[in-house]
Amino acid sequence: MTALQPMAPWFGWCLILMTPLVNVGSPPRVRAEQPGYPIRPVSFEKVHLSDTFWAPRIETNRQVTLPACFRRCEETGRIGNFEAAAERNPAGFRGIRFDDSDVFKVIEGAAYTLAIRYDRQLDEYLDRLIAKIAAAQESDGYLYTVKTSGADNPYAKAPRWSKLDHSHELYNIGHLYEAAVAHFRATGKRSLLEVAIRSANLVAREFGPGPTQRKDVPGHEEIEIGLVKLYRVTGNRRYLELAKFFVDQRGRREGRKRLYGTYAQDHEPITQQREAVGHAVRGGYFYAAVADIAAMTGDPSYRKPLDAIWHDVVETKMYLTGSVGQQGAGEGYAGPYRLPNLMAYNETCASIAMVLWNHRMFLLNGDAKYIDVLERSLYNGVLAGVSLKGDRFFYPNPLACDMVFPFNHGSFDRKPWFGTSCCPTNIVRTLPSVPGYLYAVTEDSLYVNLYASGTGECSVGETAVKVQQETDYPWSGQVTVTVTPQRETRWKLRLRIPGWARGHVLPSNLYRFADTNTSSWKLTVNGQPFETPLERGYAVIDRTWRAGDRVRLELPMTPRRVWADPKVEADRGRVAVVRGPMVYCVEGVDHGGRVRDLWLPDTAPLRAEYRPKQLGGITVVLAKGGRIVRTEKGNLKQRSTRLTMVPYEVWCHRGANEMAVWLPRSPDLVEPPPIPTIASKARPSASHCWVSDTVAALHDQRLPKRSSDQNLPRFTWWDHRGTTEWVQYDLAEPTEVDQVAVYWFDDTGVGRCRLPRHWSVQYRKDGRWVPVDVIESDPITADRFNRQRFRPVRTDGLRIVVQLQEGFSGGILEWQVGAPGESKK
Repeated sequence: MTALQPMAPWFGWCLILMTPLVNVGSPPRVRAEQPGYPIRPVSFEKVHLSDTFWAPRIETNRQVTLPACFRRCEETGRIGNFEAAAERNPAGFRGIRFDDSDVFKVIEGAAYTLAIRYDRQLDEYLDRLIAKIAAAQESDGYLYTVKTSGADNPYAKAPRWSKLDHSHELYNIGHLYEAAVAHFRATGKRSLLEVAIRSANLVAREFGPGPTQRKDVPGHEEIEIGLVKLYRVTGNRRYLELAKFFVDQRGRREGRKRLYGTYAQDHEPITQQREAVGHAVRGGYFYAAVADIAAMTGDPSYRKPLDAIWHDVVETKMYLTGSVGQQGAGEGYAGPYRLPNLMAYNETCASIAMVLWNHRMFLLNGDAKYIDVLERSLYNGVLAGVSLKGDRFFYPNPLACDMVFPFNHGSFDRKPWFGTSCCPTNIVRTLPSVPGYLYAVTEDSLYVNLYASGTGECSVGETAVKVQQETDYPWSGQVTVTVTPQRETRWKLRLRIPGWARGHVLPSNLYRFADTNTSSWKLTVNGQPFETPLERGYAVIDRTWRAGDRVRLELPMTPRRVWADPKVEADRGRVAVVRGPMVYCVEGVDHGGRVRDLWLPDTAPLRAEYRPKQLGGITVVLAKGGRIVRTEKGNLKQRSTRLTMVPYEVWCHRGANEMAVWLPRSPDLVEPPPIPTIASKARPSASHCWVSDTVAALHDQRLPKRSSDQNLPRFTWWDHRGTTEWVQYDLAEPTEVDQVAVYWFDDTGVGRCRLPRHWSVQYRKDGRWVPVDVIESDPITADRFNRQRFRPVRTDGLRIVVQLQEGFSGGILEWQVGAPGESKK
C-alpha cells in the first residue's frame, strides 16, 4: 500500500484546484502567493461518512457501479478502441468519437475509490488499462482513438482539429487530464500523468494567442477544467494560460472561420455574456471553468458575467429539483420560465455540472446560497440518475412521466447503459467525491456545508481540527457537531442554515412556499442556547474551541407546499411538496397505476412518515387528496383518496409507472382517463421517428395549446428534412371513417421543424394504400387542428403522407380520426 502515500493534503476531483503544488515536471513551482480560491475545501479522503444515506451509496458505487462501468466499456469497445489506435487498426474501432471520455471518467472514479479504500486488483487493472492508453498516444502527444485507428469515420478522415465544433477531440482529453491528476494523487504513479502532460504540451503548442497558433475553441467545454487541474499539480503555468485562452477566445471571431453560436456558449465573449444559453452540460462546465480562471488569475472581470448568468439560471431556468435543460432545446436552456415537466430533459450530467459550478461559486464568494443550489441538485437531480442498486441509470430526469413518452432514450425505466453513456460514467466519479463537499476552511473559519454522520480532519489556520457529525439527515433535522482542535484556539465555526429552513425554497423568487409560516431553527453550544445573526446564510460561532465542544443544530423538517412563479406556465395552478432538501413526487404504483387524475387540495394536512424498510429507508409524505374517475357510463366523478409522496430521487424503483412532482391544486386541471376513440385504440407507426420522440404521441388524447407546445409528448420525423414521410394507424378492427384532424408541430424560433408543404390521406384497401376521395380540406395552418373530410371508407388502416418543406423536418402533436355522424369540432 505504499503507492497511496504520495497523496497531497487537498486531493480531490473538482477540489484539487486548491491543492498545494507538487513539482512533478521540469517547470518551476508557482509561488505560494499565486492567486487561488479564498476558501479551501476539505478533500473527500479526509472525510469518512458513516451515515445511512450517503455511505451506502458510495459503497454501492465501489462494489457495483464502478465494475459495471468498466465492464460496459470493455463490452462496447471503448477500451478496445485504444488497442485499435495503438495497432492503427481501422476495423478495430467501435462506437462514437467521444467514447474515449467515458473510459477516462471511469478511471477518475476508480482513482477516487482507491484513495478511499485501497484495492490491489483495481490498482493493477488500472496499470494495464493505462498502458493501453499510453500505447494509443501518437509520438507528438495526440490522443484521439477514432482518428489514430484510421476508422471509417468523417472525424477520422478530417485533418486534426478541423472539426472542433463536434469532434470532441479537446473534450475527451480534458477528461484525460482530470483522470490523470486523480490517478497520480491516489497512487503516486506518473503513468497516466505523463500521457496527459504530453497531450497538454501538444495542445499548448497548437493553440494560443501566438501568430502561428490556432485560435479555435472546443465545441464542448471540459478541457479548461482539466487544464487548471493539470496546472495545479505540475505548476506549469502554460496550462493555466491555455485554459484562460480557451475561456477568453469563446465568442471571438479573430483567427476563426466561424463561431459555434449560443448552443456552445460561443456567441459572444464571456465578459459580455449575461444569461445561460445553449447546451446545459457544456454551459455548466464552461461556467465552472470561468470560476476557476477568475480564482486562479485574480481577474475581477469574470465576476460580473458569472454572477449574472448564475442569477439567470436560478431565477428563471432551474427546475425545483436543481436540474436544468429541456426537451426540444438541444438538451439545453429553452428560455426564461420555460420549464415543462413532462418534457424536461434535465440530463444527469447537467445536474452534476450544477454541483461543480455552484461549489466553485461558493469557494469564490463564501455565500451559502450556492450550497443551497448544490444541495438541491445533488440530493435530487443527481441521485435520481442512478438506481439504489447502482447498475441502472437515467439520462434525462423529467418531473412527470405519463407512460406515453419514453423519456429515457426509448425507455420509461432506468437503463444499464446508453449509446452515449456520459451520465453513468459521470455518476461513477461523482459519488465518491461527495464527502468533499461537506467542509471548507479559511485561516480563521471552518465551514459546515452539508450534513451527514461521520468524521473529518482539517486545519483551521495552523490548528489541526477533527470534526464529527451525528445526524439522520436528510430524514431528520437534528445535527450534532463535535469539534476537537489539537489545542485550544479561537476561530469561527460556520454552520450553513439552509435557505429552506429560513423561508426560501431556493435563492430566488422562482419558487416560494405556499404558507407564510416563518421557519425556525435552533442552536445550542455545549447544551446552552446560542443566538447569532446569520452571515451570508451561515450561523457563525466565534469562540475559543476546546476538545469535545458540541454544537447542536435543529432544522425544521416539516413537509411544505411550493408554488412556482406564475410565469412558469406548466406549474400554474399546481403545487409541489418538499421536505428539507428533498423534492417529493407521486407514483402510479401507490395510486392504482395513474397519477394524472389526482389533485392535492390546499387545505389537506401533510404528514411525514419514516419507513425504514421501503427503498432503503425513506420518509414519505401522506395527505388526503382527490381523484377524478370516469364511471361506466363515461361520466366524471370526484372521489377522495390518500396520496403517498416519495422522494423524487428514489422514484421508478418499483417498476416503470406514471409520476408527477407538480399536482393540481383543484380538480379543473386534472386529466381524467379519456374516453377511448378510434385513434386511441389504433396502433401507430411511421416512416421514421426521432429517438427522443414517440409515435405514441399521435394518439395520446392530450390536446396542444399551440403548434410549438413543448409541454406534451410529440412525434417528429427529425432529422429527415425535405423528404416524403408518413404516419400510419392500424385500426383495432375494420371501421367506417370519413375524417381526420391533425395538429402539426412547428418549433420555429427554437428548432428546425415546420408545417409540411403538403399532406394527403390514404386508406388500406385489399392490402394496398389508396387515396381517399377528399370532400373538404383545411389549409395547412399552425396552432389549430387541420381537418380533412372525405367520402366514407371502411378500412383497417389509415396513413397520412406528407411532403416536408425543403431544408426542414416536421412533426405531429395529435392525430384524430372521425366516423360518419361525429361532430367536426
